[in-house]
Amino acid sequence: MNTTKTVENNNKKRLLIVDDDEMVGRTLQSIARRKGFEARFTCDAERFLELVEQWKPGVLAIDLVMPGMDGVEVLRRLGEKRASACVIVTSGVGHRVLDAAVRSAREHGLHIAGMLPKPFSIGDVARLLGQCDVSSSDGPAPRKQASRTCPVVDEALLLEALDRDQFHVEYQPKVRCADGSLAGFEALARWQHPELGLIPPDHFIQVAERTELMPRLTRHLFEIAIEWFSGLQAPKAGDTPLTLAVNLSARSLEREDLVGHIRRRCQRFGLQPNQLIFELTETSAMSDAVRSLDLLTSLRVAGFQLSIDDFGTGYSSMVQLVRLPFSEIKVDKSFVMSAEFSEESRTVVRSVIELGKALGLETTAEGVETEWAMDFLCAMDCDYAQGFLIARPLDGQAVQRRWNL
Repeated sequence: MNTTKTVENNNKKRLLIVDDDEMVGRTLQSIARRKGFEARFTCDAERFLELVEQWKPGVLAIDLVMPGMDGVEVLRRLGEKRASACVIVTSGVGHRVLDAAVRSAREHGLHIAGMLPKPFSIGDVARLLGQCDVSSSDGPAPRKQASRTCPVVDEALLLEALDRDQFHVEYQPKVRCADGSLAGFEALARWQHPELGLIPPDHFIQVAERTELMPRLTRHLFEIAIEWFSGLQAPKAGDTPLTLAVNLSARSLEREDLVGHIRRRCQRFGLQPNQLIFELTETSAMSDAVRSLDLLTSLRVAGFQLSIDDFGTGYSSMVQLVRLPFSEIKVDKSFVMSAEFSEESRTVVRSVIELGKALGLETTAEGVETEWAMDFLCAMDCDYAQGFLIARPLDGQAVQRRWNL
């Protein structure tokens, strides 16, 4: 028997509590013991941190409001120590403060089971302890890996990559929330350098935007994606055709021949305009108000769909949504991924979906990684979802094998 593994499994049933209110701490301790946990309690934050090292509990319950060292500082220090325990954040402060504390803890790499607002019930505590017990069954949640050093991307390196055909496209599936059926794909840019390896989009997209290369890169990726998409097996008679979403940059909007070029490519590959969705981030849509309005309106007149991406993260979301002829609104993944533990995020997601419905727009949620998130979106009557729960971005061949297209 692996002794180390046995010790780790035993530690998972250990709860360590820090709270300046002894009655609250003893209550948590009592509930945990009834649920089969060993449980210890302290009112002192420094002693708590010592016990984390010595006793190695699998679950931590941390009050935010304490004299001396508050819970936020405790969470920060746990992050510095790379603590792997499952953390429950508890306090009598409002939800917005709890939400902020949980977001901060996650940024420090901690594995947060959830929030326990005071006053709490036995059921509330039991539910969170149960989540810790399940979530830790295969070990703590994986930490974000430290980013490897990426090369400095400049215009010359980008131009060379285009000339040598180093860019390719991966496709993230998009499904209908109502029944989980495949609705389409989003095309995502990938740069595989022969010597430097995979260069993330956030290291080259902004460089391309600042140079004259963005229109060329956009067109290149569009050509790859549309040719692949046109080769998919046609859906069965009566089925809604699949769609392909392609990101459209601000610099591409400066090309007056863009609409004509897109229409010609669709005709060549036998695609209907309504099968293509062009996604714009809120900031890119703002670059030239008059030109973007003309061009995007022309795209919609031609039958293409238009999506406002990352909605809720820009400073003029409502202005852009009203000003430009969008057909779809995408809920930013940051709200979707935190919705299970954040009342504030749930409110934002619900509001965006309701706004989309009121304006006659289809709604898509990004960043769907859990069954809870999918169930929540279905309950909110969201139209579409995409995220790791459904599938990670895949190359074209992998997509075709997985969905038999």
